[in-house]
Amino acid sequence: MGIAPLLSKDRREYFIGTPDICDYMDFVIAPGNEHEFIDFLFENLSQKGMQVLELNCIRGDSSNLDVIVTSARNRGYKLSCHLEAVSLEIELPDTWEEYLLMLDSKQGREVRRKLRRLEEAGDLNYYVISEVNSSIATLELFLKLFRASREDKAAFMSPRMENFFRSMVDSMANAGLLRFGILELDTSPVAIVMYFDCFNKVYLYNSGYDPTYRDLSVGLVSKVLCIKDAIRNGKKTFDFMKGNEVYKYRLGGKEVPIFGCQILAQ
Repeated sequence: MGIAPLLSKDRREYFIGTPDICDYMDFVIAPGNEHEFIDFLFENLSQKGMQVLELNCIRGDSSNLDVIVTSARNRGYKLSCHLEAVSLEIELPDTWEEYLLMLDSKQGREVRRKLRRLEEAGDLNYYVISEVNSSIATLELFLKLFRASREDKAAFMSPRMENFFRSMVDSMANAGLLRFGILELDTSPVAIVMYFDCFNKVYLYNSGYDPTYRDLSVGLVSKVLCIKDAIRNGKKTFDFMKGNEVYKYRLGGKEVPIFGCQILAQ
């Protein structure tokens, strides 16, 4: 019926993952089995002597959230849920021109201006890497530009975190879900986006750019061209994922709440 990816420690249960690198966490349940699965899960955890169930990073539109809340209350558990963060996403139109018209008029003009300015600066090229071997090789470029783009990103990419990224890229590339979008200016890579392509949705996971070209807004333009490519490929949703950065709103993102819940067994 489903999977409960939980870590057990000292009679506390957590999702396997951390909000630092996992934007969304949830139970994986076959549609229509939510009530039966959650009831079975709570019964199982009760038999194990669970005292606390900590659930972080659940999207507000998760089909499991209401079931978790209802089932916990029916069992007499003490429940508290709070807004942890927001993610932003765009419902994509059929064409690029329609997307530009969706934006605030000022932002639409600004996007066109930044694209035009970059095109005038040299030979502009944006392309996508999806093949497994190429994706693994492209990770080196991603790590370089990720670290270069901001000091906090360089600090975040510790040796341990780099090992995680290498493992994740290998797994997601082999699953056929990983993509790199590379922005070149005069054949030199100046920005890169890492994203996941799953069914009709694009999930923008992370990015980096060469700060030498900061004045040309190459970081933002790489994301704009990623959106354009998603529209061209018929995707229905572009998910910026967790974080309320201003650029996400300016590019048309709408908020999706992300909740954390703590359940205390009586």
